[in-house]
Amino acid sequence: MSKCLLSIDWDYFICSKENRFSYAETPRNIVDSWYKRYFLLKMQGKDARNLYALSPEVKDFWAKISQKFIIGRDITAYISDSHSLSYHIAQNTGCSSVYLFDAHSDLGYGGLSSLNFELNCANWLGKLLKDGIVVKANIIYSPYTAEKPQDFEEINNAFSVEYLTCRGIPKGIVVAVIHICRSGAWTPPWYDHEFLKFIKNSGLHNMEFIDCIPRKWDIRNIDLSQQINYMLA
Repeated sequence: MSKCLLSIDWDYFICSKENRFSYAETPRNIVDSWYKRYFLLKMQGKDARNLYALSPEVKDFWAKISQKFIIGRDITAYISDSHSLSYHIAQNTGCSSVYLFDAHSDLGYGGLSSLNFELNCANWLGKLLKDGIVVKANIIYSPYTAEKPQDFEEINNAFSVEYLTCRGIPKGIVVAVIHICRSGAWTPPWYDHEFLKFIKNSGLHNMEFIDCIPRKWDIRNIDLSQQINYMLA
């Protein structure tokens, strides 16, 4: 029986009124840049927290998942900050297919040539296909994504890639392993508590956290010198 990786990006649930940019996954972008963004917007009379919202779908996501996927009690769930870990998980567990819930396709941005770049959070799924580790990628886009399947026409034509809605997912898919990714460069730290609650609500028993450091969000106890440091970051 073929093995399936269920990969979930936390930004699937994040609705943003701010223009989304491409960020490198560095400690600065995961934490410091959020403070910088907050104080820059505050100078404009805006509250960064009002530009983001958490999808109500987060509350019943696992119930819906259980209707489509078969997830054993002893299955391992890996939790990380970077989504690129999904490449290694699929490779190490012998998965031949991926079901991805994400605001981004992670197929690689720039066509087939982008799959020649080093492994990163933006091309891990495309590289799994290119390297022959998986033979099928199934992408379930967030309702808030700015992407379209046709944006990846060259990769779509080269490999087996299918874009599904939640309703379009067939029933009875046996999951071999799960990866839940925080994507801290794209998801606000003030939602980290909800992220941990989301993980807990999965009901999964075997969890392994890999390079997913806790983020502290405390705008009330930051002095002027700290603000200046964040602004100059």
